[in-house]
Amino acid sequence: MRNFVLFAIPSLIWGSTWLAIKFQLGVVDPMTSVFYRFLLAGVLLLVYCYATGRNLKFTRKQHGFMALLGTLLFGVNYWLVYMAEVHLTSGLVALVFSTIIFLNIFFGALFIKSKIRMNVVISAVVGYAGVALVFRNELLAFSFSSDNSVAFLLALISAVSASLGNITSAHKQKLNMPVLQSNAFGMLYGSLVMLLITLFTGTSFTFDLSFPYVASLLYLTVFGSVVAFTSYLTLLGNIGADKSAYVTLVIPVIALILSTVFEGYQWTASALVGVVLILLGNIMVLRRKASPAVVAVETE
Repeated sequence: MRNFVLFAIPSLIWGSTWLAIKFQLGVVDPMTSVFYRFLLAGVLLLVYCYATGRNLKFTRKQHGFMALLGTLLFGVNYWLVYMAEVHLTSGLVALVFSTIIFLNIFFGALFIKSKIRMNVVISAVVGYAGVALVFRNELLAFSFSSDNSVAFLLALISAVSASLGNITSAHKQKLNMPVLQSNAFGMLYGSLVMLLITLFTGTSFTFDLSFPYVASLLYLTVFGSVVAFTSYLTLLGNIGADKSAYVTLVIPVIALILSTVFEGYQWTASALVGVVLILLGNIMVLRRKASPAVVAVETE
């Protein structure tokens, strides 16, 4: 039950953040918005860790892992997602990003010697087919123009970056590094990387004082970054990188439900079948079979 709760929290929050990210685009450069988001999130989480008496002293090697985590998962990943959403719909970006399922299985086997289990692969295929059906119309209408093709590649690279961040976090937890403190420093390191890139590229610092921008920034910071990531990375340590990444297949469905309520999305038969397949895949991938085989990155 604990793992199901940990699964639901980031699914529901991140399902809504795709829509919230749209309010971050326009006035402020995506790189700068990501810097603001994770600087605030990192500071908030660090203050919480300090107030609750958690250990904040780590070795250089441990800080190296946290810096790598921050760069991959809290920096480059979201920068590319923001840039991709400038030209692609949030649903299509979410669909491309769902390839992290397969990337986690591949990178987990490559870097931390996780076993590639057939039931997880089948579950991912079923879920991916469901996502494709849900966004069938958007895929059929996709125009591979210059801007869209670049945005598509950016979304795909963001999934690679996030997957490598997932594997880094899984390895970090095997070394008994705490989730909350690692997230706090990781977010700060990720924001620092965005700051350095901003300065290096000469991107101007701007801020949008409008209510939509500020409100979406606060939502993305507190819920999308602190609450969701803490829940997700804890889940990752519990059940493994390949299973926990299945969150990314539920996210587009939640985004679609929000689009139905707020944007008048019209449901189709293929979309309904797709939702059923995604839910079926969820049950398949989360169900723990009575088998001696375990995920290599799994912790107690």
